[in-house]
Amino acid sequence: MSRLIRPGDWLVLLGGAVLTGWLAWQLWGQGQARNVTIRAGGQRVASLSLLHNRLVPVQGPLGVTVVEIAGGKARIKQDPSPRQYCVHQGWLSRAGQVAICLPNATSIELTGPDQPYDSLNF
Repeated sequence: MSRLIRPGDWLVLLGGAVLTGWLAWQLWGQGQARNVTIRAGGQRVASLSLLHNRLVPVQGPLGVTVVEIAGGKARIKQDPSPRQYCVHQGWLSRAGQVAICLPNATSIELTGPDQPYDSLNF
């Protein structure tokens, strides 16, 4: 097998691996988030900095959703939804990451200087 692979082939394989790694970093890498946008019922409730630690209660149709901001990250700490999918998403830290609680019509979205897309709808 090693007789069939020549030095130029190794160079092409190495170049392909480097190109694949660079493309993955460029296309799927997201920047660090600076702010969190909190929405309830399709309306923006607050846009807050991730620099200050706080708990933010958000009223939804089922009850209160609690958003926690700490250490430059945000998460949905408590939610009255039955399956708790948005709570299980855990801490979000990158621009463009979103946690959506559909039964309670609340969501959080992290924003930063570079957004990976123009808009998000649910």
